[in-house]
Amino acid sequence: MYDLAVIGAGWAGFNAALRARQLGLKVALIEKDRVGGTCLNRGCIPTKALIQSAKIYSLSKKSANFGIEAAAPQINFLKIQERKEKIVQQLHSGMQFRLKGIGLVSGQARIFSPQVLKVGSEIVNTKFILVATGSRPIELGELKFDGKKIISSDEILNLKEIPRSLLIIGGGVIGCEFASLFCAFGSSVSIVELMPQILPGIDKEIARKLENIFKKKGIKVSTGTDAKHVDLKDYDLVLLCIGRQPETKDLDLEKFGVKLEKGKILVDEYLKTSISNIYAAGDCTGKIMLAHFAAYQGRVAAENIAHPDKPKKAESANIPNCIFTDPEIASVGLSQEEGLSQGQDVRIDKFDFLSSGMARILDETEGFIKIISDKRTEQILGASIIGPRATELIGILTLGMQSRLKISQIRDTIFAHPTLSESISEAVKTDYAI
Repeated sequence: MYDLAVIGAGWAGFNAALRARQLGLKVALIEKDRVGGTCLNRGCIPTKALIQSAKIYSLSKKSANFGIEAAAPQINFLKIQERKEKIVQQLHSGMQFRLKGIGLVSGQARIFSPQVLKVGSEIVNTKFILVATGSRPIELGELKFDGKKIISSDEILNLKEIPRSLLIIGGGVIGCEFASLFCAFGSSVSIVELMPQILPGIDKEIARKLENIFKKKGIKVSTGTDAKHVDLKDYDLVLLCIGRQPETKDLDLEKFGVKLEKGKILVDEYLKTSISNIYAAGDCTGKIMLAHFAAYQGRVAAENIAHPDKPKKAESANIPNCIFTDPEIASVGLSQEEGLSQGQDVRIDKFDFLSSGMARILDETEGFIKIISDKRTEQILGASIIGPRATELIGILTLGMQSRLKISQIRDTIFAHPTLSESISEAVKTDYAI
């Protein structure tokens, strides 16, 4: 008998299993595919490995700007893919090693009761169940993945050659990252987005800035456009990435009274489902579909299962969102529009990377930092960044928000010079404020 059976070894399930073991529980971790889930095998890690190769290629093409005369760089796409696979395999091996002391069960889990699961021919008896089955790409009714012409974000990671022309349907985070990536590799890229802006939900000024940068690079961006009006014959490859949906269809959860809504598992603030000993974490809950939030949810769920007398809420206020385009984008908390629409008396401070010494040294001056705070309390309410190392810089502001720091405390902190991080303190020293 296990104390906890975790279904899914992605970022939520993996971290839940580690935390539960640390808390003294006997844990079974069930995975039908590979440890690491979408993030390691078909998402964050392989995508960013390819993006790094694209960044090195783009940087090498402008090496003369740094006084380095080099022959014209060439792309070896097969070697790029080999490097990506090597990174994934190394991390996969590391995760497997960390699972010592946890019962790893391979196969598709079927729930027979709130205490009994079946994986192949193996019966798993458990006191608690944590569902962490992740998500999968969404198809359109009139556009189905065929694995050849119309592909998902899973399949595009395994291309053997760079497409000459690529249509991306969906200008969200995934679409914009792949647009940036394949444009750098030389593809003719077009984005079609149904909403009025790319990156819906992101600060509007940031989204406009990225759209302008994309257009300068030759990426065609069509917002407010339905994909049904686009002739797919004009493109070698079509990437359909309009979002992801919870992966819950094979679990038969509703048979046991677990409430779902449009495929997502409904949980309370402690990540408990409608059945007292069944919890859920990560993308399958349909909340914030980010690997780091899934990991956090997994840990919280494990703690609540181990210590039901001291339940902990899974907070979702200060979750950083990172987009690995070129330039990078990151945000946390409220956007400018959200701050103003809520009727709060907000102050908006901004710093342009054109004024950053390190940004000029790096030759990456496109973009800015924007910080939203409460005028009365000086508390930071949110931040948005577009520019060099934005995905790293947002960590400082996330920590500031989590620690409830005031703008004056950021202003009075001494940041090293010359660095990109000092741009955060410079932002709140400027006279520019709304």
